Amino acid sequence: QVQLVESGGGLVQPGGSLRLSCAASGFTFERSVMRWYRQAPGKERELVAGITAAGAGTSYADSVKGRFTISRDNTKNTVYLQMNSLKPEDTAVYYCNTGPYFWGQGTQVTVSS
Repeated sequence: QVQLVESGGGLVQPGGSLRLSCAASGFTFERSVMRWYRQAPGKERELVAGITAAGAGTSYADSVKGRFTISRDNTKNTVYLQMNSLKPEDTAVYYCNTGPYFWGQGTQVTVSS
């Protein structure tokens, strides 16, 4: 079955960096668009970044452009989210996604001094 397992979250100070990873299995990863979403307390889940199957195309929410970078390694069935210059408003649970139905369990990112 499809599995998406996120890791790399944690507590970081404002201005710091984190790298999230999502290990995928149970589907043809190299043919699948992958996305990162996030959900802050009391807010709706929002799309943060997406990457095409071969990795040639990426897209970002305006709020993270220039600070976050999505990438993938199709030899490892893994998608990454490099997050730099983190702000308190980036605090959320971050989810890996593919297609309309498949989600990871999420990883908590907390940006606080």
